[in-house]
Amino acid sequence: MSRECDFCGKRTASGYQVSRRGLAKRRGGVGIKCTAKSRRTFKPNTQRVRAVVDGVVRRVLICAQCLRSGRLTKPVRRRADRAAAAAPAAAPIAAPAAAPAPASGDSAG
Repeated sequence: MSRECDFCGKRTASGYQVSRRGLAKRRGGVGIKCTAKSRRTFKPNTQRVRAVVDGVVRRVLICAQCLRSGRLTKPVRRRADRAAAAAPAAAPIAAPAAAPAPASGDSAG
């Protein structure tokens, strides 16, 4: 799997890690000196996310900069409770009839 953004093409770049010592002249020192240069790689912060590409939902590799700027469209999330609410509801079951109230003159007891 290559570490390359599918949207902007950002990929691993190479460069140097520069070690420096000394105090800057503007702060009263004699200047900053370079003591070592080591080769290193700069890797993009890529994330694997689900996105809608050409109307199809698929996983893409995208860098964090493109993700924050909104260059991709995320698919609509389908939740179980929302799907049940969207389904046509069946007719409610009628409650059993209540027992008739006793006549006003009858008293138990």
